[in-house]
Amino acid sequence: MTDVYVIRNQLGHYWGKNKTWADGHDPHAVQRSKHEDEAVNTLFELSSKDFELRGEVLKVPLSERGEPVVEPSANPLPAEPGAEPAAASDAAAQDDAADDTGDMPVPAAAPERTAPTA
Repeated sequence: MTDVYVIRNQLGHYWGKNKTWADGHDPHAVQRSKHEDEAVNTLFELSSKDFELRGEVLKVPLSERGEPVVEPSANPLPAEPGAEPAAASDAAAQDDAADDTGDMPVPAAAPERTAPTA
């Protein structure tokens, strides 16, 4: 078996071949480098774009299938940019339904101003 280098962030996610974070459940999707300096350069580029990134380069063995042997992350992957979470889309649908049926509360009228008496 040969060793390769992978990049893991502070949440236990691995940098993937499709240039997004992968949780490690599919080792085929994890980007691997034959040389440590390539992985370090990639980590440097990633951290220059995301200053909150706390990553590390790990040396891991390859399985018989040629995939890196990585420990899957227990943390869920963040939502894709532009994708609405299911709960938010349900709430938006309920808001739309309220607009269509006229169930929206009507604002109270402002009290009339009267001139001060002297």
